[in-house]
Amino acid sequence: MLPRQPWGVLRQTGSVLLADLVAASTDIAATPGRRAKAERLATLLKSASADPAPGESADTTTQIAVSYLSGSLRQRRTGVGWKALRDLPESASSPSLTVEAVDAAFAALAEVAGAGAQARRRSLVRGLFGSATAQEQRFLALLAGGELRQGALDGVMTEAVALATGVPSQRIRSATMLRGSVAPVAVAVLTRGEEALGEFGLLLGRGVQPMLAQSATSVAEALSRTGMPAAVEEKLDGIRVQVHRNGDEVLVLTRTLDDITARMPEVVSAVLQMPCTTVVLDGEVIALRDDGRPEPFQVTGSRAATGRGTGGGAHRLPLTCFFFDVLHLDGADLLGLHGAARWSQLERVVPADQRVARLVTSDAEEGRRFFEASRARGQEGVVVKSLAVPYEAGRRGAGWVKVKQVHTLDLVVLAVEWGSGRRQGWLSNLHLGARDSETGDFVMLGKTFKGLTDELLRWQTDRFLALETRRTDHVVHVRPEVVVEIALDGVQTSSRYPAGMALRFARVLRYREDKRPDEADTVATVRALHAGS
Repeated sequence: MLPRQPWGVLRQTGSVLLADLVAASTDIAATPGRRAKAERLATLLKSASADPAPGESADTTTQIAVSYLSGSLRQRRTGVGWKALRDLPESASSPSLTVEAVDAAFAALAEVAGAGAQARRRSLVRGLFGSATAQEQRFLALLAGGELRQGALDGVMTEAVALATGVPSQRIRSATMLRGSVAPVAVAVLTRGEEALGEFGLLLGRGVQPMLAQSATSVAEALSRTGMPAAVEEKLDGIRVQVHRNGDEVLVLTRTLDDITARMPEVVSAVLQMPCTTVVLDGEVIALRDDGRPEPFQVTGSRAATGRGTGGGAHRLPLTCFFFDVLHLDGADLLGLHGAARWSQLERVVPADQRVARLVTSDAEEGRRFFEASRARGQEGVVVKSLAVPYEAGRRGAGWVKVKQVHTLDLVVLAVEWGSGRRQGWLSNLHLGARDSETGDFVMLGKTFKGLTDELLRWQTDRFLALETRRTDHVVHVRPEVVVEIALDGVQTSSRYPAGMALRFARVLRYREDKRPDEADTVATVRALHAGS
């Protein structure tokens, strides 16, 4: 149960105790159903005190709490990975940490750089975690690793703020998408009311959460959702970017709104040559071979991550940018325009060789041929887009529907990890292996927890505990007897696993009780799929 007066208890000398926030998070994770979680959060938010902690504003304290209850830190990068959290100090016997102190510690970690950074970071981590109880240590480790799955992410938090304030959830959601984060929007509404939402609009230099696409198995199915005619656009196997230009200044952001401008000189140069003064573009960057076909996704990903080629030398692997939408142009915000009008504006400013290949059609067969041609060029597939919808920032509506070629493999479960958050107490993340036809052994190729329903989680927990051979930390190793059908987007080179390959975007389709382990797909089959990816 939550404390009778949740935030009244949380506040001590004007501060929010981390222990009480952890208790609230645990309770929310155990609460079934989206609506029930939102109601629990709303109770917390409505009870929040306006008294700030010493040296902090009410806005800051509330924003920290909202971020943590949403499962994220305010700092995008802290330099704290799982390796740094393997050897934690002994936990404190009683709670004393406040969320303000925790936020300050992570802010300090985010600033660590230069000579001695590793030792300094280790010292800060040990200082923070040494002041935390065992339950707080677990919470902070999951929070730092982005693994705090308590079922109270942005969507649920948006509903909770709406319930707590009476402000329509659609208004809160729209402001969140434009701001890029729910926390500052929630704080504004909670502390200043609905009128505060007026300050959240598209601003040059501030990222907007990208519009997302649903999935379909065919172009015909996609067209039935979007309506016809619709645009069928090539779906590139690259890195999504959002580019802001204000005069001679250009900002390049990732899908998660991280700044990668310094790694994208080609994008900066291309956008500065466009005939405009201000613009916000949505698109992809991709590494291409000399014949125009895309390099494997890993090559593009490595270049985007490091600013250099995969060889690590001085050579910079060139990237090519392709754009498919425009959100702002020369002082005019375009998000509210329908898709056809936005494309018309895009054509005004973006050269043809920097726009994605596109077909407007009402013919499913013509769309299918376009899909096959895209696949033949080495791309992922297509995105079918309604010509009538506005740019729905952060939404995965029926206005955009992606169609990709999906591969399936029958693999064997080698081990399973205990789940966290909503999956606490269930075996969740599957370790997947293919059969080595020469030795008869199974070779691990990756992990997944995607596609698992509550029913499957319950079933596999009972099934795999009965097959347990040993345990290491949070991993249950099992006899390799269960075959599972996995859907995946492809196979990529990886040094993490012994076969030198890893599954890409793997998700569970079904368990194959009709198949024996010796009937599972072989390493050779996976290698052939890798060669064609």
